[in-house]
Amino acid sequence: MDTINIGIVGMGNCASALIQGIEYYRHKTELDAIGFMHWDIGGYRPGDIEVVAAFDIDERKVGKDLAEAAFAPPNCTRPIYPQLPPKGVKVRMGRVLDGLAPHMKNYDEKYTFVPASAPQPDREEVVAVLQESGAEILLNYLPVGSEQAARFYAECALEAGLGFVNCMPVFIASDPAWAGRFEQRGLPIIGDDIKSQLGATIVHRVLTNLFKERGVRLKRTYQLNTGGNTDFLNMLDRSRLKSKKRSKTESVQSQLGEDRLDAENIHIGPSDWVAWQKDNKICFIRMEGRLFGDVPMNLELRLSVEDSPNSGGVVIDAIRCCKLALERGKGGVLYSPSAYFMKHPPRQWTDAEAHARTEAFIRGERSD
Repeated sequence: MDTINIGIVGMGNCASALIQGIEYYRHKTELDAIGFMHWDIGGYRPGDIEVVAAFDIDERKVGKDLAEAAFAPPNCTRPIYPQLPPKGVKVRMGRVLDGLAPHMKNYDEKYTFVPASAPQPDREEVVAVLQESGAEILLNYLPVGSEQAARFYAECALEAGLGFVNCMPVFIASDPAWAGRFEQRGLPIIGDDIKSQLGATIVHRVLTNLFKERGVRLKRTYQLNTGGNTDFLNMLDRSRLKSKKRSKTESVQSQLGEDRLDAENIHIGPSDWVAWQKDNKICFIRMEGRLFGDVPMNLELRLSVEDSPNSGGVVIDAIRCCKLALERGKGGVLYSPSAYFMKHPPRQWTDAEAHARTEAFIRGERSD
């Protein structure tokens, strides 16, 4: 079985967890491996993925081997595979555009990005790097709010002839114009905004659907999150949160069918940056509802997870589904994997239905 060659945009905590995780699972078997919804997809196992190109804008990562860049500040995720061997792939300088929020310059460099002085590449240079590397799929891990930068790299994927997995909340797969362009080029795309394996949004979605299925009328709900990584620091600029809040909110609202909540009765979004939490994310969910006889009830939940590894297995599944689509000559949005793996897919289903459809896609029983 060949490897799946991918490029990565943004060598932050999520990329670090992914790269370490791939190496970690190379030394595991299905019997002793935990943390996956699928060990094998189309004959591809987690260790069959190779990162052959990477882009970042931080001087502590640009020019460094992937194995070194994965642990460079401001990355702070819990190590999965600390003795990561050199990969022979150096991180290239990327385009900054709107990927660096102005307020990030006001913090100690151990918490924030330090822009490299290397020349920024144009689209032709990025495309050339991707094509020369042999990458088949481009993975987007840019910071929240990087609207221009995300579209720049989506353009590069199209021109280079790569599939695209959009892990952040800029709406590309769920934008009909972009989806049409990928379909026209015969290139698969999965997006937008990656779900965690067991994170705040997936738990909130499942509970919301449970309320609905059990006949409990949800009246009000909130989801508050704090963390100490660069993602939370970046999101202190609330102007960058429009797409993120829309993505997370719609993910929950979609489970309510005709009983969607008024805007004042649902609040979902990042709340604050707490430096000492590092990559640990704390989530607080409150749900207020009405039971039989219009009797009130409420549910409160506190969830603590290491944020970046929490989506690693989901991303690996998304990469492998994208590879299957490439092998099958399927271009455009992969609707079932997008609904299962992403918060803001073009088509929303319950997680149970999205799971069943994705299983059928993997088996080749639906072209999606």
